[in-house]
Amino acid sequence: MKKLKRLRKSPARPKQPSDPVQIVVGLRNPGPDYQGTRHNVGAEVVTALLARVDETPARAPSRIRGLTAQIGVGETRTLFLLANTFMNETGATVRSALGYYKVSPHDLLVIHDDIDLPFGRLRLQVGGGSGGHNGVRSLETALGTKEFSRLKIGVGRPSGSQDPAEFVLRPFTNRERPEVEVMIEDAADVVERWLDDRARAQELAAIRGRDE
Repeated sequence: MKKLKRLRKSPARPKQPSDPVQIVVGLRNPGPDYQGTRHNVGAEVVTALLARVDETPARAPSRIRGLTAQIGVGETRTLFLLANTFMNETGATVRSALGYYKVSPHDLLVIHDDIDLPFGRLRLQVGGGSGGHNGVRSLETALGTKEFSRLKIGVGRPSGSQDPAEFVLRPFTNRERPEVEVMIEDAADVVERWLDDRARAQELAAIRGRDE
């Protein structure tokens, strides 16, 4: 996929500051021990998106335990969030962000890994189950709803009797990593499209990784 480049960096000092109208969250476990792991691929997508506009997330308001960056102005303003809490506590952080900025779960997009989706595939949907994902389960519990958008990233399944919880906490292999980099950029394209055309974003996600 080509980079859509729909993101536009916010003016350094906008004349009329505005709150974000939608929030994009990349799920992760914080800290260097988890960088590059399958469980953190959602956060890698957010980092890639912000890199497109030379933006770096900074400390969020005190009631939000995470790093944030805001892109765009007015009706196109989006908050990108990386929680500083572990997966099973993500819901409280996201709930705080939604409440602080008065954003509905309808305008929330969560990016996360999925072991039930074949490696390299993407799926964008609204609602559904957690699939055993602790971060998604935490969100559903904290928000009291499943009706928010999820961009699932296929990271493969553990082989044999390997514990899925251990599998997702391991890094991608050196052989997988080049494909992961492409997948992250494709996922970033889907997120950019979601910001202004959710139906088309779903179509783009469905295309990714399918055989021609």
